Amino acid sequence: MSMSAWKRAGVALTATAVVTGLAGCQDGDARSAAEAPAKAAAQGLEDVTKALTAAFEKTSAAKSAKVSMTMSMEGVGAGSGTVTMTGVQGWDPAALDITMKGSLLGAGNPDAPEQVRMIMRDNVMYMDLGAQAAAKMDGKRWMKIDMKAAADATGDKNLRKQMTGGLENMNQDPAQQLALLLDSPNLKHVGAEKVNGMETQHYKGTLTFEQMLKANKSSKLLSKEQYDELVANVKKTGLKGYDTEVWVTEDGYPARMDVGMTMAQGTVHMRADYTDYGAAKAAVRVPPAEDTVDLFKMLEEAGRTAEG
Repeated sequence: MSMSAWKRAGVALTATAVVTGLAGCQDGDARSAAEAPAKAAAQGLEDVTKALTAAFEKTSAAKSAKVSMTMSMEGVGAGSGTVTMTGVQGWDPAALDITMKGSLLGAGNPDAPEQVRMIMRDNVMYMDLGAQAAAKMDGKRWMKIDMKAAADATGDKNLRKQMTGGLENMNQDPAQQLALLLDSPNLKHVGAEKVNGMETQHYKGTLTFEQMLKANKSSKLLSKEQYDELVANVKKTGLKGYDTEVWVTEDGYPARMDVGMTMAQGTVHMRADYTDYGAAKAAVRVPPAEDTVDLFKMLEEAGRTAEG
């Protein structure tokens, strides 16, 4: 694969990875009456910030959890549909072992599998292509996608950061989402609610696309031209912001997180339910080497054959 092709892949992955009171008053003290609502609102925001900061610290320390996620799209891109992802997720370091199912998985391809298992560890992604594909690849059913090795082969340090950083950002952990929500200018406490049988406190806020992009590590790897182009393209979609909600348990961990996006063409909604924080630290294991096919080595060999 040519250097320009590697660069395009790195930029695309980066952009993709770049796929969140009441107060009494006393007569005769008009100034206190006027200031009371503002003070109550400030105290309420302080309490919300304190609660979510504590949840962020506990979630960061847990480093893993079991996750069940649903993403639904309506009128966006190829159309409408849903996809579900269940499994385990780790952060610091990033790791993932999930099974994906749903109508969005095929994206209009009648030969697409009904489900796909994906494993990520050490910046390497593995995709289970299924028994049918394995029959055509000497029984090897796992496709290995090593972004670091591919970037190293180009000798371009910036490209390496883009490609590996983009892969890491595919694994959006709940601690990072809490950190983003804390930046919301309209953060508020909705109230007590029960989620999956657990008592929780419900919080919500909205973030603009620019705020989300600023918080995303991969955006720092884009050149000014690439950054401006990405912002311009997103603005064309009509995306105003990300409506983010979180339900925090009495133990201080997120039980559920919702992110909603509304664009001119349609809507996207993502819901993630989390359990067993800290229990999945050693649960992500990669497939044996003898069962894997390296995607980028295949592309290199195909390129050499074409050049020959």
